[in-house]
Amino acid sequence: MAAQSTNSASDAAGLAALISRASEQAGGDGNRGLPPVHKWYPPFCGDIDIEIRSDGSWFYMGTPIGRAPLVRLFSTVLRKDDDGRTYLVTPVEKVGIKVVDAPFLAVEMQVTERDGQPVLSFRTNVGDVVEAGAEHPLRFKIAGENRQLKPYLLVRGRLEALVTRGVMYDLVALGETVDVDGADMFAVRSAGEVFPIMPAAELDLLSQ
Repeated sequence: MAAQSTNSASDAAGLAALISRASEQAGGDGNRGLPPVHKWYPPFCGDIDIEIRSDGSWFYMGTPIGRAPLVRLFSTVLRKDDDGRTYLVTPVEKVGIKVVDAPFLAVEMQVTERDGQPVLSFRTNVGDVVEAGAEHPLRFKIAGENRQLKPYLLVRGRLEALVTRGVMYDLVALGETVDVDGADMFAVRSAGEVFPIMPAAELDLLSQ
């Protein structure tokens, strides 16, 4: 038990130091500063017991991180590398975390119009506002035996937001049949881009 307590204390101290360094890079208060994590190449310092679950909740050592400002702070120093793993990154360290599905959730959608074309803007659970388009594409995945539709929005870098169920219904309601490379696809449009959801002929098989 003594060794376990020592390790827990060490982990807690390491987390506190990480919070301090992340706060410095975000302007000191955890607001919506976005540090240039793509320019940092610190050494890998191992994994930390932080998990982002499929419902967007964050856990540290199995305990929910209930402070929204702390979650927002950590979200600003997230980076997904080309190895497929997600890290918390500061100029002096890179630590691995576990992400069950996507690191963010898209919890709200607004539909506007620009130059006669629809524009879909999404708000994430950590405060990002992202306009779907060429730089922030939507992708759609059919998951599980029940063929459940799961839309994802690229937020920044390789980090995506899973579109929540309620928002997904509103998104799919905007779908239309579009010719994509000679095939009829059920798709949505945003900012002049077409994002295929699935072949139009398979639409009746979809379980939403």
